[in-house]
Amino acid sequence: MRGRTVTGIVAAAGAIGLALSGCGSSTPPSAGPSAPVVDPASAKGASGSLSICGGRDSVGLYKGAVDAFMKANPGISAKYTVLGATTDESRTQAIQRLQAKSSECDMYLTDVTWTPEFASQGWLQDMTKVTDAVKDTLIPSTVATTQYKGKSWATPFYTNAGLIYYAKDKVAKPETWQQLYAEAAKSPDNGLVYQGKQYEGLTVNFLELLYSAGGNVIDDQGNIKIDSPETRKVLDFMAQGIKNGSADRAVLTYEENASRLAYESGKFGYERNWPNVYGQLNATPLKGTFGVAPLPSFDGNSNGSGVLGGWNLAISAYASNPAAAVAFVNFESTPEWQKHVAMDYSQAPAGEAAYSDPGVLDKMPFAKELLISVKGAKPRPVSPVYSQISAAINKNVYAVLSGTSNTEDAVKNMADQIKTAQASF
Repeated sequence: MRGRTVTGIVAAAGAIGLALSGCGSSTPPSAGPSAPVVDPASAKGASGSLSICGGRDSVGLYKGAVDAFMKANPGISAKYTVLGATTDESRTQAIQRLQAKSSECDMYLTDVTWTPEFASQGWLQDMTKVTDAVKDTLIPSTVATTQYKGKSWATPFYTNAGLIYYAKDKVAKPETWQQLYAEAAKSPDNGLVYQGKQYEGLTVNFLELLYSAGGNVIDDQGNIKIDSPETRKVLDFMAQGIKNGSADRAVLTYEENASRLAYESGKFGYERNWPNVYGQLNATPLKGTFGVAPLPSFDGNSNGSGVLGGWNLAISAYASNPAAAVAFVNFESTPEWQKHVAMDYSQAPAGEAAYSDPGVLDKMPFAKELLISVKGAKPRPVSPVYSQISAAINKNVYAVLSGTSNTEDAVKNMADQIKTAQASF
């Protein structure tokens, strides 16, 4: 099992066990009609302390939002608490607090994939009315990530969709994945770097090609669709890309930051990464040498399709100050603040108006391409056991890319493991 340390295996097993423990015999609060419903009017006159908990603040956005919020709302003292250095650690620590019914965190910054799991366990308050009050300013695909069983359990904070960065003096703007891989194979200096390590990033990179090829993992009813010709075609395509040098074999060890650093070396033509990389690349000697493009189509028979990322704000079922949490949601959802998400932090706003704002376009010239990617992006499989579904995907995709499994066995294993995951809930 190359690319996995003993510590990583133990941590992954612990996280899965923790998720499963929430599906046992104890009865959690209901995600149905009896779940606490947040009143949008409660934000008026809100005061006191507000605790927001989430992952590592890599670009300063979370602290910046909290500081700006307190300046606009002097009656509320807000703080941001980091839970873990990685997304997996943040999720695990959030679950530990929620299972303990802790009131330490009024609000959690939640990955878009956590909504079904957290809502189904009764850990969140029903934010449908709060989200409905601001959703007209938000990109519809971002609002969809907050929903489970017809209700919104969070409000979008910022969104994300993958992009292709390309060296303009070496390679062409990609129109199809086939064109990109073919051009990348012409020379080692043209190669592609992406997130190929066995973790969530590989799940996303695989799904971007699978969705563009017309494939799927599960449908809206939870039926397993991953055992398909499209899955086989994409796996074979990605594996061939490793073999023929389109993608350097080192990508099997890369996460987002490692991919960025590899591209910064100037030795590659293409990089698949997130919008925040733009600002980081512009702080290097590569400034002005690269272009930014939406994810390409597969075979040219359909539009390119990203995988929707980003983070939402969810109010804990055990929050001590939900009114202040609503006030924070109202602040960060404003068109004015959403502009700062892009201008100051190079992240993708959830508010659509920001993408045409002159100030945003000055700081983020590729905003129109990014909006195309966000609008065309699809969510990851919507399921309370998403973490296990993702593990089944990236484990088997990695096995094919690393040469330890063939495509046919990997597809069958993915389908079987996803079925087992669904049966555990």
